[in-house]
Amino acid sequence: MSSPSQVQPQLKPIYQCGSHIHRTLRSVREQLHQLCDQHANRLVVIETMDGDVFEGYIRHCHNGVLYLTLSNEGCARAFFPGPPPPNPYANFVLPLVLFNLLTISLL
Repeated sequence: MSSPSQVQPQLKPIYQCGSHIHRTLRSVREQLHQLCDQHANRLVVIETMDGDVFEGYIRHCHNGVLYLTLSNEGCARAFFPGPPPPNPYANFVLPLVLFNLLTISLL
């Protein structure tokens, strides 16, 4: 029987995060996690680094992911005779990676 090191060749990483970058990213993640925990169930607007904007309620934050329940507050802003149309995004939970967030604003 051969040992595991003989079966698999030694892997060479093509990228390795520098220790100073790792510390900075971990610090940012912890800061955002605490901020999101403090504002759970609050209505917010979030802008990502790519320019996407989402409005919703902070539900949970875990392992660098923010779970946002999308708001259905704007679905009845236009005039429709009768009851407002159903919002297909009501109760939809959107996972957002904390490192991709640019701003979080309370509404």
